[in-house]
Amino acid sequence: MATILDGKAHADRMLEEVRLRVEARAAAGQRLPGLAVVLVGEDPASQVYVRNKATACARVGVHSFEHRLPADTPQAVLDALIDRLNADPTVDGILVQLPLPGGLDSKRALHRISPAKDVDGFHPMNQGLLLEGLPGLRPCTPTACMSLLAHHGLALKGLRAVVLGRSEIVGKPMALMLLEQHATVTIAHSRTQDLPAVCREADLLVAAVGRPGLVEGSWIRPGAVVLDVGINRVQDLDLGARIFAAEPTKLANLQAKGAVLCGDVRFGEAMRVASAVTPVPGGVGPLTIAGLLTNTLWAAEQAEA
Repeated sequence: MATILDGKAHADRMLEEVRLRVEARAAAGQRLPGLAVVLVGEDPASQVYVRNKATACARVGVHSFEHRLPADTPQAVLDALIDRLNADPTVDGILVQLPLPGGLDSKRALHRISPAKDVDGFHPMNQGLLLEGLPGLRPCTPTACMSLLAHHGLALKGLRAVVLGRSEIVGKPMALMLLEQHATVTIAHSRTQDLPAVCREADLLVAAVGRPGLVEGSWIRPGAVVLDVGINRVQDLDLGARIFAAEPTKLANLQAKGAVLCGDVRFGEAMRVASAVTPVPGGVGPLTIAGLLTNTLWAAEQAEA
């Protein structure tokens, strides 16, 4: 059976490091870092995520500023808020919670954030710094994934890595970070021919497509390490029966509760083949907020450098 890579435990380690560094800043008379979160609309998942961010900020001593706007907020009003936050010296990081309601231009909002405060790492300037291998604010989830791999001592040099997914949030930056560590990287996606065969080439498989249970155990090379970045809510019993065939407890929970969280990888099947796997929930998910607060602290330190 594979080792379970506990993302929650590693997120706790990352957050404790942030807390100690923030505490040292306070002892030296420096101001506390500040994170501003902009939430537009009433999306339930976004509201939960924003609450979790506020809780994590309180845990490590980072000031949290929440700005909640109605779903019918005009783009100009959102732009003006971002401009004010860019100019606010108490704000080191700005996060516009996605998805935005229809009618708002997400890219316009993200690109308006100052690159120095872009703690999500989505601004074209920060993406360019990543491409060149230079220091900058990098996307939270791939950065935290790299930290998890380093903690477990996985030697990436020369490793064959397959990143399944090509989003600007996870897939593309993850591939660049793996290249930076001298892995041999393939990016696969929905139009890749013979996708299972490509996945089976991987010593390290990163699944980030947002399709529940896409990656079957037969897609995984024996002994591979699997990072499952997907977080999906499964409600269909027939789909659940296929995904959770090797996880009777999850299947029973689906039948009883009507919904179960799962990743892009069929966890029970992967556990029989891989050497190490991240679970869902409790794997990559908790790492994202830890990466966000690490970025916020870094931005504060750079602002005073």
